[in-house]
This record gives sequence, C-alpha cells and structure tokens, in this order.
Amino acid sequence: MSKLPFGKKNYQMMIIGVVVLLIGFVIMSMDKEPYGFGFLGLTLGPIVVLAGFIIEIIAILHTPKQENN
Repeated sequence: MSKLPFGKKNYQMMIIGVVVLLIGFVIMSMDKEPYGFGFLGLTLGPIVVLAGFIIEIIAILHTPKQENN
C-alpha cells in the first residue's frame, strides 16, 4: 500500500492556488495601457499572482494529518 505524499486539503489548496494564478494573469492581460504599464498590469495583477504562488507554497509545505487505521 503506497501513501500519497499529499492529503485532500493539499490538493484543494493547490487547485485554489492555480485558479488564483490564472486570475492574476487574466487581470494583467486586461490592462489597456500601452505595454501593460497601467494599474492592472503593474500593481494588481502581480500582487494576485504572488498570492497564488504563496498559496501553492503553503499547499506543498502543509503536512497532512496522519490517519490511524
């Protein structure tokens, strides 16, 4: 019997992190300023992407609870 390295909560957090990353990139692409030099492309989008990477790191480092079977 092989144990999976991550628990259910880890995978849920990873999916949330990927969704947040995608939202951040979509926000950056919505910037109408030339070369993306507006508020969305330089401030809001990168902050959301950074939050997505932080969620991914937390999801990877979170240790699942041991089940006693």
